[in-house]
Amino acid sequence: MSESCNHDCAHCSQKKTEEECAAERAFAEKMSKIRHKIVILSGKGGVGKSTVAANLALGLQLEGLKVGLLDVDFHGPSIPTMLGVKGQNCYGQDDQILPLETAGLKVMSIDFFLDDTNSAVIWRGPMKYGTIKQMLEDVAWGELDFLIIDCPPGTGDEPLGVIQMLQEVSKDELSALLVTTPQEVSAADVRKSISFCRQLQLPVVGVVENMSGFVCPHCGEVTYIFKQGGGEKMAKDAGIPFLGRLPLDPAVGDASDAGKTFLRTAPQNSPVVKNFQAVVDAVLSLETGK
Repeated sequence: MSESCNHDCAHCSQKKTEEECAAERAFAEKMSKIRHKIVILSGKGGVGKSTVAANLALGLQLEGLKVGLLDVDFHGPSIPTMLGVKGQNCYGQDDQILPLETAGLKVMSIDFFLDDTNSAVIWRGPMKYGTIKQMLEDVAWGELDFLIIDCPPGTGDEPLGVIQMLQEVSKDELSALLVTTPQEVSAADVRKSISFCRQLQLPVVGVVENMSGFVCPHCGEVTYIFKQGGGEKMAKDAGIPFLGRLPLDPAVGDASDAGKTFLRTAPQNSPVVKNFQAVVDAVLSLETGK
């Protein structure tokens, strides 16, 4: 049996073994090499959260930063498809898992471990928790400026697990970004995500209103087929920053299906690119302190 930890550390009062304390110190040291961790949340599915996560990661990388993207949506991992790496596998080296890299962006997803990417992942909470822990502890993330973490909708096991793990070792570098659509049915669910963050004492970078108007592929005019301003009003009522609106552009869906992130392929005069830059700039303020 392992002896109790003799070091003067915060975990000794919890009667953890030396091995457990050493593992937690190693985890804390690894996470200290990642300056900022941002959890992407939404209260409702189908709001384009993964699209925002993928393009935010790329947008930060295009600013010259070192970025990683962790997909913890085990039941519907879409990040590999959006980045054109679906069906690829991860490999180990020196007792670590190597993340896949696409154009310099480090990516990790449960999809990379499945023999059949069309198979359903049928897991309960403890299995999810253990896998998230492995994705954080055992993956060779190296030094990063940002780690963007794409969570499934809601406030269940995956977001709760990843937030609590990271809060134990890097609370000051952890924050959330919330994605909604303009309709009240979406904003109402995101209010629950705000409550979730506050209960966990997790700072919120801000709210992004996605699918805010439709961009005509022929003339470029924006038509508001859904309500307008629901996300902004919700953010104002909650006292958190509103980061901007992202129009619904068919080219975004086409780029995602083709495995090409929109920001890399879209013309710079696209309304989505222009508005998304405001979101990137808001997140960049974490790095610059401005």
